[in-house]
Amino acid sequence: MTQSLIKPLSINDLAAMKQRGEKITCLTAYDASFSALIDKAGIDIMLVGDSLGMTIQGHVSTLPVTINDMAYHARCVSQARQRAFVVADLPFMTYSTIAKAADNAAKLMQNGVQMVKLEGARTEIVSFLAAQGIPVCGHLGLLPQSINQLGSYAVQGKEPVAADKIMADALSLESAGAALLVLECVPAQLAKAISVQLQIPVIGIGAGVDCDGQVLVLQDMLDISIGKIPRFAKNFMQDAGSILAALQNYHQAVKQGQFPAAEHSF
Repeated sequence: MTQSLIKPLSINDLAAMKQRGEKITCLTAYDASFSALIDKAGIDIMLVGDSLGMTIQGHVSTLPVTINDMAYHARCVSQARQRAFVVADLPFMTYSTIAKAADNAAKLMQNGVQMVKLEGARTEIVSFLAAQGIPVCGHLGLLPQSINQLGSYAVQGKEPVAADKIMADALSLESAGAALLVLECVPAQLAKAISVQLQIPVIGIGAGVDCDGQVLVLQDMLDISIGKIPRFAKNFMQDAGSILAALQNYHQAVKQGQFPAAEHSF
């Protein structure tokens, strides 16, 4: 089948997957070669993550990543994909005001992405972007861009007050117009409750098996990350004969509810 005959997934397709109970698969992607391979494996969403600060650029956090970095990698990924839905992160301090958010979201959309992602309960930003026709993905739980405020990459929402705040923030993001939500490093029971409450798809990372979908950093699941692999990740290269097979194994494990297992959850 030629590229022109393959219809890229839309936000409506992802919403329909949630409605019929089909798990959504997502991986980070940063370049054309992996974009094509991830697409070939059948992965539903590619996230051009500001995690490229660590995986591609060698920084210790996501904070040094610029909007121009994100636009460049978004364009590389978007040009090689055929089917997968493409989301890109708005990096640190690029959405501190509505005007900044609008300009920077436009830059990412003009480089081929279908949705932008931002961290925290920034409902005024989400509402404005959605009103301009820009699909938005929220991100709650562990917020890597707030690492200096959090102090460590720790599980969020373990205490009842914190859990209630994450639930309230999730509902407010949906009300503001977010069409997707990522939950990172939260207890599995909280993530399950949020996934049930929200009409929009909820994608988990370190958030248990009951989310509507799962995302991992590509380098973590291929066991080629610099430094320690997080507890919630699994090495899918271990029993695979090729990178494509590892990607397909991850895709199937998520679709069948076999990943994440208890040892990857909190």
